[in-house]
Amino acid sequence: MVLETPKGTRDFLPEDKIIRDNLVKTLKEIFELYGYNPLETPALENYETLSSKYAGGSEIMKEVYQVTDNGGRKLGLRYDLTVPFARVIATNSSIKKPFKRYQIDRVWRDGPIKLGRYREFWQCDVDVVGISSVLADAEILSLTSTFFRRIGLDVIIKVNNRKLMNSLLDFAGIKKELQEQTILAIDKLYKIGPDGVRKELEEKGLADDSIAKVLSVFSSCDKPAEEILKKFSDILENKEGLEEIRSLLDACKSFGVDNVRFDPSLARGLAYYTGTVFEVYLNDGSLSSSLAAGGRYDKMIGNLIESKEEVPAVGISFGLDVLADAFALSKKIPKKKSVVEVFLAPIKTTNACISILKKIRDAEIKADMDFSGKGITKNLEYASKLEIPYVIIIGDSELKDKKVKLRNMKSGEERMLTLEQAITEVKK
Repeated sequence: MVLETPKGTRDFLPEDKIIRDNLVKTLKEIFELYGYNPLETPALENYETLSSKYAGGSEIMKEVYQVTDNGGRKLGLRYDLTVPFARVIATNSSIKKPFKRYQIDRVWRDGPIKLGRYREFWQCDVDVVGISSVLADAEILSLTSTFFRRIGLDVIIKVNNRKLMNSLLDFAGIKKELQEQTILAIDKLYKIGPDGVRKELEEKGLADDSIAKVLSVFSSCDKPAEEILKKFSDILENKEGLEEIRSLLDACKSFGVDNVRFDPSLARGLAYYTGTVFEVYLNDGSLSSSLAAGGRYDKMIGNLIESKEEVPAVGISFGLDVLADAFALSKKIPKKKSVVEVFLAPIKTTNACISILKKIRDAEIKADMDFSGKGITKNLEYASKLEIPYVIIIGDSELKDKKVKLRNMKSGEERMLTLEQAITEVKK
C-alpha cells in the first residue's frame, strides 16, 4: 500500500490550514463588502458542458479529469468555477440581473506541477453578470487591490483587452484560424522570451513577416501606457478594444487603484475571454505564478443556451494555494500551530472544571482542556509545544477560593484571578 497523496495534491496540517482559512475569511469579507453573494456548484459537470467550444477551449480540455458514471454518462471534474457559474446563469432565467456572486471551492487540472501550481487547488471567484460597462471591470480591480492591501502583499495588476489583441493580430496579418494559437504563444512572452515565442509561432506555420510584426507589436510592454496606446492608435483601424482599455484605466483612477499596469502581451490562456483580461503578480517577482486572474466573457452564457443574445459577464479568480505560497515566501505572518487561545489544566477533572470550560467557551474564547489526567508539567509542555498563549490551572484551592490561576505562556507570569478577570485578560 502506497500511503502518499496523488501527485499534485497535498495535505494541510493545522499550521498551514489556519493561514489558508484566514485568507478565505478575509476574501469573504472583501467580497461581501463589494456586494457579492455566495454560490455553490457541484464538483462534477457533464463533460459536454466543460468541453463546449464556448467554454475553456481545446488547450484546457487536455487537463480535464474525466469519469464515466454507472449509467454510462461522461462527466468531468470542473477545471474552474467560471464555466459552472455560466451554466447556472444559463439555466436559471429568473435570476435578477445584475447578479454578483462569489464562490470558494476546489477545482482540478491534470497539468504540470510547480510552486504555486497543483492538480487539486482552490479558486476564490467573484463574477458579475448583466453589466457591459468597463466600470464593472474596474470595480473588480478595486476589490482586488483592496484585498491585497488588507493582507499586506505588494502586487502589480496587469491588464489588457482581447479585442485590442485581436485587432493587433489582424494588423500583423495573422489569419483568424491561427489567432487563438498565436495568443497562447504571446501569453508566454515573459516566460520564454521573444526567441521562444518566435520558435512556437514558426512551429504553428506563421510566415516570417507576420512573426516579425507580432514581436514588434507585443514587445513594447515596458513603456508607459499612454505611449503604447498612442502607437496602437496610429496603426489600428478597429479601435474598440483600445477605447475600452483607456476607459478602464481612467475608471481605475476614479476607484483609487494605483497598481494597475497595461500589458499588451497579456492574453490569458482560456478561449472564452472577449474583452478585458487581468492577472496579479507579486511586485518583487519572487513568485512567477499569478496570484489572481480573470477577465470579461460576454459570449459564453448566451452561447451555452444557443442564444444570440450576449450576456455580459466579468470576473476574477484568486488562487488560494498560490496565495498561501506567497505568504510563506514573504513571511508576512507567523504560522500558528493551534487555534486554541486558552488551555485548561485541571489538577483533577471535575464537573466544576467542565463548568469553567463551558463559561470560557460561552465567552467566545477558543478553549480546550485536558481530559486524560496528565500532570501540570505535562500539560504546560503540551501547551508550549502548540504555542497556546494562555493556560488556566485549576486545583482544589482555586475552586475553594472561586478563582483560577492564569499563566501567560510567553512571559511565564502567573496570576490568581476570578474567572471573569481571566476571561477579560485573555480577550485583551
